[in-house]
Amino acid sequence: MSTAWLVLRDGRVFRGQLLGAPGETWGEVIFNTAMSGYQEILSDPSYRGQIVAMTYPLIGNYGINAEDVESRRPWVNGLIVRECSPIASNFRSAVGLDEYLKRHGIVGLQGIDTRALTRHLRDHGAQDGIISSVARDPAELAGRARALPGLVGRDLVAEVTVAEPYGWHEGGWALSQGYVAPPPPRFRVVAYDCGIKHNILRQLRMAGCDVTVVPAATPAEKVLETKPDGVFLSNGPGDPEAVPYLIASVRGLLGRLPVFGICLGHQIMGLAGGGSTYKLKFGHHGANHPVKDLKTGKVEITAQNHGFAVEPASVARHGWEPTHVNLNDGTCEGLAHREWPAFSVQYHPEASPGPHDAAYLFRRFTDLMTLKGG
Repeated sequence: MSTAWLVLRDGRVFRGQLLGAPGETWGEVIFNTAMSGYQEILSDPSYRGQIVAMTYPLIGNYGINAEDVESRRPWVNGLIVRECSPIASNFRSAVGLDEYLKRHGIVGLQGIDTRALTRHLRDHGAQDGIISSVARDPAELAGRARALPGLVGRDLVAEVTVAEPYGWHEGGWALSQGYVAPPPPRFRVVAYDCGIKHNILRQLRMAGCDVTVVPAATPAEKVLETKPDGVFLSNGPGDPEAVPYLIASVRGLLGRLPVFGICLGHQIMGLAGGGSTYKLKFGHHGANHPVKDLKTGKVEITAQNHGFAVEPASVARHGWEPTHVNLNDGTCEGLAHREWPAFSVQYHPEASPGPHDAAYLFRRFTDLMTLKGG
């Protein structure tokens, strides 16, 4: 195997072996605590601009299949694992992880102490880094890593959103059937694509929504001209404050029809509602984060992927109240307006492969549209 390096902005160096395509890549290095779902992580546009280190030591043992990708292509800047399984054992597997990365030109790294990397990022924060299988001098890489731009202030949504509107018609997945036909639609929903995941669209269709996906730069007036029953704000990458055009559009929609936001959509709603956001030290990335519903007292295990959070006190004076809280660090995980039909969550109720504790939120959205229509 070819030698490859990971060098962080603060000078920390890890030596391992090349995984995937040869070459060099850079991005914000973060860690993800999920034990499975690496295929969905690779193809989640929310990871644009980031190098993902998986904390689970063995990755790739069930391969890659065409059904479970979350978007039109993989978006991660790079992947780091302790060990990439050379054997893919699953009846749906079409290609191994290493070959998949090579096909899509994704530079990765394996054979390093991912526990040491995770502890370093936890203690010192997520930070820019470079993976290289072509450089020979880690000190030279460290100098370049210190000059990387970071995520704050960069509009990564513009890199992942679609160019033209389109409709979505695929339903949920069933064993031995694949993706099934959804029920007849009862509501017309416009979904803003900030980096939307396919399984969000499937869940909306299974909840009875006819979905039209639009580019993130679509003005509110264009959306209102189509007379939808509701608007959905998707997940996406990077700093929400770097997407002022979407904030302005959402500001023009709030209070006029039901709005539901997930992840970046939650942060955009908070900003449009008069609040502020801030960057987390190392973010929330994984499939095992406990979140408490403040109304019911129930605890949900959730999938998460975000590096920014809404400051709940900043939106409270504008009619918003927190609905969910993260039990690990107390950060805001949900908002709802006291008068308008609008709510959002920071985590992923559509999570594929899971958990599915929060799938009820799609029904909450359709309930709002039913009330508004009535």
